[in-house]
Amino acid sequence: MNIEKKKTNPAQFVRQVRQEMQKVTWPERKDIFISSAIVILLIVLFSIFFLLTDQIWSFLIKWIIQIGSGF
Repeated sequence: MNIEKKKTNPAQFVRQVRQEMQKVTWPERKDIFISSAIVILLIVLFSIFFLLTDQIWSFLIKWIIQIGSGF
């Protein structure tokens, strides 16, 4: 299989990029703010969740080790 790629000159490439950029629908500032706030909130919630989970597992493992060392 010999597939030849058609080469585009730089000027034509820039024109094509501009045409495609005009087709893009950009989000409004309000949508960006809401999405960013949701992401930050979820990061905080997941951080707290994993902190608590880690503390619980740490406590349980230390407790089990202390029980085992008592014998």
